[in-house]
Amino acid sequence: MSVTAISQPAPRRGARPEEAPEGAAPSGGRKKKLVVIVAVLVVALGAAYWFVLKPKPGGPPKPGTVVMIDPIQVNLAGGHYLKIGVALQLVKGAGTPDTAKALDAVISEFSGREMESLTQPVQRDKLKKELATTLATRYDHDVMGVYFTDFVTQ
Repeated sequence: MSVTAISQPAPRRGARPEEAPEGAAPSGGRKKKLVVIVAVLVVALGAAYWFVLKPKPGGPPKPGTVVMIDPIQVNLAGGHYLKIGVALQLVKGAGTPDTAKALDAVISEFSGREMESLTQPVQRDKLKKELATTLATRYDHDVMGVYFTDFVTQ
């Protein structure tokens, strides 16, 4: 009896991995390694930028001009009123603000409040801080402080 060896034909160029003979490395393995290496490099470069090259903030804003707003009268609870004048401390380089936003915020903040709560310094300071926060938001952080130039209740 004679044994004949059957030879398999060589794989075609560009053959799919499932058509490749056993033991041959599929070309997809190299692509996966390349993708992983590129991803790791991108993450490393991003981390380097974040920790080393990212511009540092310039510190707290520097004070600029102070804009005075004419005093207005706001109605309080119980038939009382408040005459209040406000000045806005702008950050350096800020343009001239539209004072209507500030007046609207003052009216919203103080209108309808009890007069007794406004005469207490602690409560008045709390309201001033709340007003400063509101104005900073309305003016895109161009306002860094608020001063009361007139504060009379009756």
